[in-house]
Formats: sequence, structure tokens, C-alpha cells
Amino acid sequence: MYAEERRRQITSLTAVEGRVNVTELAERFNVTAETIRRDLAVLNQEGAVHRVHGGAVASQNYQTTERSVDIRARSASGAKHEIAKAALKFLPEPQGGMFLDAGTTVMQLAHMLAEHPDAKKWSIVTNCLSIALDLASAGLDEVQLLGGSVRAITQAVVGDTALRALALMRADVAFIGTNALTLDHGLSTADSQEAAVKRAMITNARTVVALCDSTKMGSDYLVSFASLDDIDVVITDTGAPQSFVDAMRERSINVIIADA
Repeated sequence: MYAEERRRQITSLTAVEGRVNVTELAERFNVTAETIRRDLAVLNQEGAVHRVHGGAVASQNYQTTERSVDIRARSASGAKHEIAKAALKFLPEPQGGMFLDAGTTVMQLAHMLAEHPDAKKWSIVTNCLSIALDLASAGLDEVQLLGGSVRAITQAVVGDTALRALALMRADVAFIGTNALTLDHGLSTADSQEAAVKRAMITNARTVVALCDSTKMGSDYLVSFASLDDIDVVITDTGAPQSFVDAMRERSINVIIADA
């Protein structure tokens, strides 16, 4: 595991648990205590956690920093692949419809859909440029790319035109990515326009499946686009803190742990 990925998981774990200590983190990630101390020093400087004697406590700051698609796609790439594979179980029946938003884990799902034997039997609506291109290149005819403005950093189409189109649509399943997930703030992201599109997809879908790798659990971004009550299924990976998984299941959310 790269240092950046380990630090993201430490941030999420700290947010979920409230407090972490150096010894337990060293055992969890199979590194030395000194490595963990360096990680915590970096995270403290970034404001992601607050360093305390023997460990760290959670920061209450809402995040606003966005990263490019390429950087996000490389983060937790193995977990995202397994999450996307698990999401295939929730595809609609042939002739059904689905929404695919612009999350990088959803992009992994789209790669798998492009090779699926029933791919041409579904109607797919997306606000993601790369997903639309991927599926169209695979020969799928029933792929609709929403119109509107394009956010270069995420390749997502946003704005009033996209929202007006979504208001007239319904889907059997919405596959939604998220920058962060907490019990109180729900699913959140950094940009209000992307949040609005995600919210519209969730509102107009019969079943909502959130694809969320464990590094995002406990993190909090500025704009909440859904509460946990709006979500039917959360698919995550084995790094998800058990206390967090249990809390979601207590809210009657179907939590799937994707495991290679």
C-alpha cells in the first residue's frame, strides 16, 4: 500500500472512530510505529486529523479540495474494481434503465458493462463523458449523455440543462459514487452542481446503489447530496470499519462488502 492510500485510510478511520493510536495503526497496516507517526504528522499539517499524544483525533473540517479524474482513479483502484464487480448483481432486468453518475468507481462499472452480454438490452443515462464514450465505443445504442456544462476536473456534465432532462426521466437503478460518507452528513461532494445531478438521479431511481470505497468513510465534504435514508445499497470493501458497517445496517441499509 502506498503512503498516500494509507494516509487516506487513516483519515477515514480516525473520522469514524473519533480517535486512533499509533500502535494499533502500525499493526493494522503492518508498518512501523515511526511510519505511522510520520503519517500522522503529515495529516496533522494538512488538517485532516489533529495529532495528540500517542495518536490522533478526528478533524471536524469539511473538505473542499477536489482531485482530477486520473488521480482519483488510481486511488484504491483494486478496491474500486471489486466494488464495481459486486455492483453487477444489482443491474436491472433486460429492457430496464439505469443512471450512471461521474464517480470513478462507477467508471469501473461502466467498463464491465461494456463487455456484458446483456449490455445492448439496457437504456443507460449518464452525465460522465468518459462513461458515455466507453459504452458508445462498445457498440451500445441506448446510451444517453446528458447535456450541459462540463467540469474539466471530473469530466462530469452539470447544470440546468442536465437537471431539466433528469426531471423527465426514471430509472430502475442509479449507481452513484461519492467523495465521502458519514452517518450524520450522508453522502457528500465538493461541488454543488455535481451534487445537484447526483441528487436528481437518486430522486428519480427506484433503487439507489452507492459505490463507496472504505477510504471515503468518515470523510466529510462540503455539499451533502443524500442522507443514508435515501440509499438502498452501499457497496464497499474489506477496509470499512466494522462499527460503521454495523451502524448502516441498523438503518436497514443493505451493506455489501466486496472481497476479491
